[in-house]
Amino acid sequence: MGGLGAIGVPGLIIILVIVLIVFGPKKLPEIGGAVGKTFAEFKKSTKGLMDDEDDTVKNVEKKSDAS
Repeated sequence: MGGLGAIGVPGLIIILVIVLIVFGPKKLPEIGGAVGKTFAEFKKSTKGLMDDEDDTVKNVEKKSDAS
């Protein structure tokens, strides 16, 4: 139950070969770009949520200190 870390290099190579066979070499740049944009958006959203949580914790601490 190691998650993606348990796949290893041989598993990644097999996955890449299967993707190449299914989609073909002409579609790979498009797919790679879409995956990259998706990960970038996910990272940006996650960072925004973490920043919001940090702000909420700071506000609660300020209120408790003022009491």
